[in-house]
Amino acid sequence: MSLHPEPRGLETPDPETPARFPAGTVEPDYYLNAALGSDPASVFAAVNAEDRSYWDRARAFVQDEVLPVINGYWERADYPLHLVRRLGELDLLRDGVDVDGFAPMTKMAAGLVNMEISRGDGSVGTMIAVQGGLALRSIAECGSEEQKQRWLPAVARGEEFAAFALTEPTHGSDSVGLETTATSVDGGFILNGEKKWIGNGSVGGLSVVWARGEDGQVRGFLVPQDSPGYSARTIEGKIALRAIWQAHLRLEDVYVPNRHVLPGARSFKDTARVLLATRLSVAWSAVGHAAACYETAVQYALQRQQFGRPLAASQIIQERLARMQSELSTMQLMVVQMTRLDEAGTLRPEQASLAKYTCTRTARSVAANARDLLGGNGILLANRVARHFADIEALHTYEGTETMQALIIGRAITGVSAFA
Repeated sequence: MSLHPEPRGLETPDPETPARFPAGTVEPDYYLNAALGSDPASVFAAVNAEDRSYWDRARAFVQDEVLPVINGYWERADYPLHLVRRLGELDLLRDGVDVDGFAPMTKMAAGLVNMEISRGDGSVGTMIAVQGGLALRSIAECGSEEQKQRWLPAVARGEEFAAFALTEPTHGSDSVGLETTATSVDGGFILNGEKKWIGNGSVGGLSVVWARGEDGQVRGFLVPQDSPGYSARTIEGKIALRAIWQAHLRLEDVYVPNRHVLPGARSFKDTARVLLATRLSVAWSAVGHAAACYETAVQYALQRQQFGRPLAASQIIQERLARMQSELSTMQLMVVQMTRLDEAGTLRPEQASLAKYTCTRTARSVAANARDLLGGNGILLANRVARHFADIEALHTYEGTETMQALIIGRAITGVSAFA
């Protein structure tokens, strides 16, 4: 049972959404030309044709289908589920997970897609993070051949919605301590417990639920959301990622047959494997948010007239733009290098944490600077920065808070664990 309002736009865009750029707001060409410095270190000059094709497809999707409608959905806290399906149709939903029948998608291509989609909107970027990065990857890494055949193509195409149910009301950063139980019964398991902040958990699809068995080990279960005893309440009152729904789940004697148990998920180490793979994806998304804020700040400074001249003619404005460009370059260089290590199979957990730690905190700095540079206009949704400014706060927290990433990095530096 799901307790939530009906999502809008399951098949078509919302006709009530206002024009993207009302009179008096910044109306930029969404993609900056080279002169405005969106890739000042030429980090992406060597992107090959195959990876660039994914990147270009993501770029066109954002410009043509996301930006014209997203402000309305974000403002209403409504979920444009049709965009999940479009991501699947365009093969942008997999986050680099290999699925039979789909073209190869490198880790670099997946990163570029995450960056580009988040450059448009954080909620849409989170659709990829939830559906592809977490749920799809869990089945691909831990599922049986039968489970993979049943679910991977449908989830990758966006024909089925999927959730990753790990976080609990009292277990966020310490998710290893989860309390949801899986009790063995004839033919399967009975699940009891609660989950919180579960993206896609209330839209009517499949939830990958993580629960602790009688042997104390964490295991994964495939739970259709119409299962008896499964209830979901969409969380309201969010100030970030308002165009995607997260849910508070309650599992009361939910029966899961053995065929829906993930055979490759037998301890929290298997769960952590999935989470590690998505940490770098979050860093890429942070680059996209920062790029959108920087680009808007540049174009606003060139267009806005104050005291008889454009803002861009002020020394302090040029210094701030230079600082933002420097920060953006740092992030771009880091995600590209870490992705190269990932593709070579040598990326260490602390390196993935360093990427997430550096990029999300730096994106916060860029977003705050851009919001301030726009003055009062910086809080208008039509000027893009406000939405990214809010959404980066969620990105900075999920997939491991800054503090948790710092402890992982610190343990690698010192050889001493400071986890409580």
